[in-house]
Amino acid sequence: MILLAGIRSESPLALVAAALRRRGAAFRFVHQRDVADHAIAWRIDERGVTGILSLGAERIALEEVTGLYTRMMDDRLLPELDGLGEDHPARRHARAFHDSFFHWSEIAPGRVVNRAEPQGSNGSKPYQAQLIARHGFLVPPTLITNDPEAVLAFRRTHGALVYKSISAVRSIVKRLDADDIARLDAIRWCAVQFQAAIEGINVRVHVVGEKVFATEIASTHVDYRYAHVDGGETRLSAVTLPRAVRARCIALSRELDLPFSGIDLMRTPRGDYYCFEVNPQPGFSYYQGHTGQPIATAVARYLAGG
Repeated sequence: MILLAGIRSESPLALVAAALRRRGAAFRFVHQRDVADHAIAWRIDERGVTGILSLGAERIALEEVTGLYTRMMDDRLLPELDGLGEDHPARRHARAFHDSFFHWSEIAPGRVVNRAEPQGSNGSKPYQAQLIARHGFLVPPTLITNDPEAVLAFRRTHGALVYKSISAVRSIVKRLDADDIARLDAIRWCAVQFQAAIEGINVRVHVVGEKVFATEIASTHVDYRYAHVDGGETRLSAVTLPRAVRARCIALSRELDLPFSGIDLMRTPRGDYYCFEVNPQPGFSYYQGHTGQPIATAVARYLAGG
């Protein structure tokens, strides 16, 4: 039995569900919006990790779960709990279920995409950058500071800069322009990550086990994810990576203990590859939808033991 945990209609989960159906694989949704009808109880004993997951009237033996794909949202934000106090029985039930399900997923046997502990490397971009560099990828010259003068000195050394969040919280990557420099004093309140601007073509790589899907992105914007906001253009196309770069991506994902990862690269005109970060919960549907790459099929195959 394979479990898909999160919001049933979210496109990555929906695509993997469709791929599992095509394979004829047995799976169930742990649909968070139905949490009022969910319950879980598990234990660890001489037989290993055993227990029961209740989804409405259905009972699933946890020891029969061989694969789990989890993309759970923050249960505190579920629409069904809107307006309920912290001590409301429905909210307390939801919190207890999610907490117990989360801890089970961290020790459950079988294939889990992805466990929470390995995702921690994405919580600190500077830490993750060190792991990336160990695998032979280039990393842009980087400065993390709350000192405006340090930023200006860094800019004199490296020229054009971009800036972004240090944490796992999504931020829009922007070039440091004259308006930003005029308000640079604001960083005294919160350190910011600045990097030398690298010129080249963005490449998003999805690694699923030993499978690699690379997408080249041509965009009018530094952060192609937001090009549409002000009428910009972005074109995606499937590409084949050089064998050495492909192997490097697989090895990096393996070291991070991420069966499924989204790796952000940039290929320079000289053919060098810089790596910016590794996303442990890639929203792959955007890339699959534009290129037709069978990423969801690869995830389904991995969950099914292929």
